[in-house]
Amino acid sequence: MNKAQLERIAAGKGFIAALDQSGGSTPKALKQYGIEESSYSGEEEMFALVHRMRTRIIKSPAFNAQYILGAILFENTMDRTIEEQLTADYLWEKKGIVPFLKVDKGLADLEEGVQLMKPIPGLDDLLKRAFDRNIFGTKMRSVIKEANSAGIRKVVEQQFEIGQRIVAAGLVPIIEPEVDIYSADKKESEKILKDELLKHLSALETNVKVMLKLSIPTEDNFYLDLVNEPHVARVVALSGGYERDEANERLARNHGVIASFSRALSEGLTAGQSDEAFNAMLSDAIQSIYKASIT
Repeated sequence: MNKAQLERIAAGKGFIAALDQSGGSTPKALKQYGIEESSYSGEEEMFALVHRMRTRIIKSPAFNAQYILGAILFENTMDRTIEEQLTADYLWEKKGIVPFLKVDKGLADLEEGVQLMKPIPGLDDLLKRAFDRNIFGTKMRSVIKEANSAGIRKVVEQQFEIGQRIVAAGLVPIIEPEVDIYSADKKESEKILKDELLKHLSALETNVKVMLKLSIPTEDNFYLDLVNEPHVARVVALSGGYERDEANERLARNHGVIASFSRALSEGLTAGQSDEAFNAMLSDAIQSIYKASIT
């Protein structure tokens, strides 16, 4: 674990940029960026285009360490370069931004009101490669749709079980049990989830650090005790489907929680924009998310 990076994540002012759309969500991300599926064929072309999009974001003068603490990549991005440097090295050495890697392989089918993570074959090899490529931490997502105690318990158990393997590999896991913002019993799910998280956090070895990525809670400041839990380096929030303005407004009411937005970060950016227009729009987005994150 890089101590300078840990200090930056734990105590820095700013937010985490999520640039980790992968697999099935990549065509959607490209379409939002103004590139239709008909304009490319095959995975290689698709991933080359999405890397070009992410490179444009990362290289933008607006994307800087004054506002951004870290960036979450996916495996294909980690393996590619920006200006002949591996993406993680470019982020940290040129930008001062801490690199993370998405490690999950998507969601299993809905059962007991939740979607666990699918199995992650080759995880240990991926973690070793990430460590060797100077990745600081990882991210993995599950989804909670209903306030089902048994289902939520399984989500948290799976997250921490894999989280321990990530810690053993020398990386800091971002544990992400997302509560669906459209869930009819979202508030009740959050109560069950918080209790489960506190239980698992209290069982960790003293020196273990994790991060939590959570939906913005129904009740303001509901996660303050997680923010202050000694094993938690940082609590970050996903936008979860809210438009950026609403996500920012809700986030700003939750002290100590910072953003880790994906769609809300890149909202409105398109391939056809001039660099001037692209950088101006990205700068506005970054500064608005930053302001909401430093409350």
